This record gives sequence, structure tokens and C-alpha cells, in this order.
Amino acid sequence: MNLKQFSSLAASAGMALSLTLSPTFQAYAAATDAAASDSVTSKEEMKAQKKAERKARREKKNAELSKLEKNGYNPAGNQTNYPQNLQNAQRKAAGQKPANAPAVAP
Repeated sequence: MNLKQFSSLAASAGMALSLTLSPTFQAYAAATDAAASDSVTSKEEMKAQKKAERKARREKKNAELSKLEKNGYNPAGNQTNYPQNLQNAQRKAAGQKPANAPAVAP
């Protein structure tokens, strides 16, 4: 077999192989595209879910802080009696009398 015949045979074999494998590659590409779009959708859904969770946690924290502030706790105020101030506000918010509450004159 000379070089001209060999190159012709090689070209024919290459074309036959590409025609045979073309549907396989197309199916693989379609499956990959579908998986990519599913992962993008799931990523977007996960991102939205995490955002909703963060928003819920922030609302809960702000509601708790607001409740404590209504019951006498001031986070920006004098913090010399910090733990006791916070604990008193927590007890008051829960409906208990604060332990170290100053006596109120009648």
C-alpha cells in the first residue's frame, strides 16, 4: 500500500468514525447542557433559600432586640453593668421581676 492509498483510507476511516460517533457526542452535549441548566436552577433556588433564611434570622434578631429595648436594655448606653442590665431586660420581657431591680417608692 503506497502513501496515497493509505492517506485516502485514513481519511475515509476518519469520516466514517466521525459519522458514527456524532450522535453520541450530540447526546452527551445535550445531557451536559440539561445538567448545566438544572444546576443553574438549583443554584438560584439555593441562593434564594439562603437569602430568605438570612432575612428571617435578621427579623428574629431585630424583634428580640426591640423587645429588650422596650424592657429597659440600651445596647448603646452605659455598659458598666452590662450583663445585669441585659439579664434584667430579659427577665422583664419574660414577665418575671428583675432580681436587682431598685425599689420603687409609692
